[in-house]
Amino acid sequence: MVTAQETTLQGLLEGTRQYLVPLYQRTYSWTELQFERIWDDVCQLARDRADHPAATHFIGSLVLAPSPAMGSVGVAEYLVVDGQQRLTTLTILLCAIRDHLAEHVSPKHRLRLDQQYLTNPFEEQRWLKLVPTQADRDAYVACVKSTPQAGGDNAVGRAYRFFAKALDTLGAAEEPITVQQIESAVITGLALVAITAKPGDNVYRIFESLNNTGLTLTQADLLRNYIFMRLPNRGQAVYESLWLPLQQRFTPTELVLLFWLDLVHRDPKVKQTDTYSTQQARLEKLRTEADVEAEVQRFSRLGALLRVILHPAEEHDPAVRQRLERLSAWGTTTVYPVLLHLLDRRDQGTATSEQIAAAMLYLESFFVRRLLIGRSTMNINRILLAVVTEMDRDLPVHEAVRKYLSTGRKHWATDASLRALVRTIPFYLNGRASQRSLVLRWLEESHGSKEPVALEKLTIEHVLPQTLSEEWAQMLAADLDTDETPGEAHDALVHTLGNLTLTGYNSELSNKPFAAKRTALAKSGVQLSRDIADRQRWGRSEILTRADALAERIITSWPGPTEESGNQSDVPWDVLAKALAELPAGSWTTYGDLAALIGTAPQPVGNRLANHPTLNAHRVLQAGGIVAGNFKWLEPGRTDDPRDVLRAEGVTFDQHGRADQAQRITVEELAQLAGITPEELPERAPRPGPGQGGTYADRFIEQLTARQSPAVTTAVLVLLEEWTTLGGTLSYGTGGETSCFLMARRREHELGSIWPAVIYPGGKFEVVFQHLSVRTPFDDVTLREELRQRLNQLPGVRIAAAKLTLRPGFPLTVLADADAREALLDHLRWFYDQAQLDTPDEADLI
Repeated sequence: MVTAQETTLQGLLEGTRQYLVPLYQRTYSWTELQFERIWDDVCQLARDRADHPAATHFIGSLVLAPSPAMGSVGVAEYLVVDGQQRLTTLTILLCAIRDHLAEHVSPKHRLRLDQQYLTNPFEEQRWLKLVPTQADRDAYVACVKSTPQAGGDNAVGRAYRFFAKALDTLGAAEEPITVQQIESAVITGLALVAITAKPGDNVYRIFESLNNTGLTLTQADLLRNYIFMRLPNRGQAVYESLWLPLQQRFTPTELVLLFWLDLVHRDPKVKQTDTYSTQQARLEKLRTEADVEAEVQRFSRLGALLRVILHPAEEHDPAVRQRLERLSAWGTTTVYPVLLHLLDRRDQGTATSEQIAAAMLYLESFFVRRLLIGRSTMNINRILLAVVTEMDRDLPVHEAVRKYLSTGRKHWATDASLRALVRTIPFYLNGRASQRSLVLRWLEESHGSKEPVALEKLTIEHVLPQTLSEEWAQMLAADLDTDETPGEAHDALVHTLGNLTLTGYNSELSNKPFAAKRTALAKSGVQLSRDIADRQRWGRSEILTRADALAERIITSWPGPTEESGNQSDVPWDVLAKALAELPAGSWTTYGDLAALIGTAPQPVGNRLANHPTLNAHRVLQAGGIVAGNFKWLEPGRTDDPRDVLRAEGVTFDQHGRADQAQRITVEELAQLAGITPEELPERAPRPGPGQGGTYADRFIEQLTARQSPAVTTAVLVLLEEWTTLGGTLSYGTGGETSCFLMARRREHELGSIWPAVIYPGGKFEVVFQHLSVRTPFDDVTLREELRQRLNQLPGVRIAAAKLTLRPGFPLTVLADADAREALLDHLRWFYDQAQLDTPDEADLI
């Protein structure tokens, strides 16, 4: 049974009372958003009470339970089961009011407010009215005692600073109110319902029923709460010696990760959202406090290991540290379960540092080789989560990891497959930009140069440029295959590993002929680039020769699978099928584009489509937009003209039977459809403007200036300035080519972030329809279509309707025309206005 009574802060705090926040409660975590809301409520209430002194404002409930330690006389002690965030905030506000009145009105207010509402002045042991959790206690005591530490860099301190500042600015408000009016509103005007349990009630069960949805508490919070409910006698000691250090070592998200990783060791199918319920079911079987305490000790030990994974610099063994640093840089968190297992094995004495370093090298090789053959993401999560439970426990741990990754269809490329596919797979279109850059950096490091270069500052350079000029077309023409055009050869070669290097000489390279590039590359401190400078020309034979040399270096640096490796198709036909299945109506692609996507030649693609039923195969044409002469339907008896089918789908043909090139889906766009190029995301902290406040902004401008003409560079900077003037912000990508995102909403917005376009220094204004398709309000296709039509009004811009789910773009040179730039700004203003939608009131959602 519980009792409920409406009360005020005065009713709660007057008298000799103490409110204890139990260990199973989360730490104080309100932010400025909540501070602003409660402050606005208090200010409005103070204004209302000027005319209606009895006015009140209801702010919620407070669930209390008598403390098990409370006797029949003395301080009335209560546990705060629910509502501690609100109660803590209001007492911090009282501290700020007290200090303001003591400084600006009279020192007597300090003693008055302390003795009435903040302390029990005649109780040495229970002098605080409110006792927060241990983690918040020092900061809270500093506020109550008004020491120099009050207002520190923590959640309690931030609350105190917010209210102190707000009180200082009261007189400047449009409707001035006094601090005394604020105090009265807080003490007697804010109404609460105090719900009090009876002695003997299971307090934690009440708490859990209020909070077990996981919406207000993290999975780690709920687990902590459950654990300390199970430790009525040992709770304080376990909290201070084990839990608090663990909690201080990690962020809330990292704590959830720790408890999930512990479960994944047993069952790789456990979802992170089920962490609390699964851990609780496991801990429910424990019978004694000693058993529960032992589990907390085990969590503490695993936490020390996870800390090393998250912060590799803390690892003592150099070889293990290097592997952890590399796997951390790779950015795949699903490797954490096996890494935790490896460190745990060493900690338990069943594996050596040498063995776990070798196992980590096999994992690194697994990632690198899969990326190199275009299979970086396929089933990667399932494979990695199952390593611990499925690997052979009778083998040394490094051999067990290698054996597991070698068997079945896990796409860990053999040496033979690697040698073949490195020549043809479009490496630059696979995986994340950061991962591609890492592979090239690690290859450069394998040379062991005695004069190391700051590789992290370099960007990936296409030696054969991404835009094919007449001079480069002539160079490629020297060794074309039969019936192959320079454009097809370019598509097949430009993104392969053999054509890529790292450089800081963007301004000297750009789209220049090879003779000019050689001169710049010869000056480079990067061995990968100097090797290219030794060549007299740069065509197919040179690119393939370099690919062969890089393949041998890769094989030496990253050992491959055992001989048990299963038979795996060298050509990723599944990627081709996925791209074609996603190819939208009203578009088409070529045999050469598909061949470049999967690292083969146009003829095998044609043979594949002619003999294997594949969805949308009729949308594959020859490079000039012509239906292949030997095209045939695989459906028996079907004889209709594929051009008629394509016309019905929306493809336009000219009088010569050639499909509109604007509707062609390129290699890069096919990669988007196949899902092998994850959308780059902006840096977490948006920048206020170009060149202000951070290295990414500076790098963007440096790269833009180096790669574009002064006219284009100036036009882009003018556009960015206008964008920020109308209210937008700028954020930057963290890849080798530093992109600039036009942010119409930030992450903190109630509808989430949104941006219409990304600008690349290499020369592309990319319209992110793919991103917009899942962002309010542009998840409405009619708005995306209006944006497309608006952009197509610009001179030189033609975006096909079939690309409304992709990331098409147009050259930055369009912006050099002042009229075109002003028109684009008008369209961006329209976009910005559309993105600033009001969210519905909570009342509208009930």
